[in-house]
Amino acid sequence: MSQNPLAGLTSLAGRIMIATIFLMSAVGNKIPQFNNVAGYMASEGVPAPQIMLAGAIVFLIAGSLSVILGFKTRIGAGLLLVFLVLATYFFHDFWTLEDAQAQQAQMIQFMKNLALMGTMLFLMANGPGQMSLDQRKKSRG
Repeated sequence: MSQNPLAGLTSLAGRIMIATIFLMSAVGNKIPQFNNVAGYMASEGVPAPQIMLAGAIVFLIAGSLSVILGFKTRIGAGLLLVFLVLATYFFHDFWTLEDAQAQQAQMIQFMKNLALMGTMLFLMANGPGQMSLDQRKKSRG
């Protein structure tokens, strides 16, 4: 199977763009602000917030690196999907808010996460595309 260089580059660029939000969330916010984030999670009703936050960080880093590298991409996308489902449920429940401005802001975040969930399902169904470690292993095998 011959490789299309443009398809390979766009697949790689797309995976990097998709995963950047998750990786930056972990290393730029959740790790350096661990106690503050755990406190916020507790205030939103997340059970065992420090344990859940540690798990979220692992899912975010492992999932985003998996997607970027195209290594075990379906598993990595699955980790990010689990994170998104839980984060959306606990933090973007716009239907419970009465303030119209707050409700609209949370609905936008909910819809963003819904689109990212669709992206993860797409990756799980179709794999990483070209220029990925998964594809490299497949072509050697």
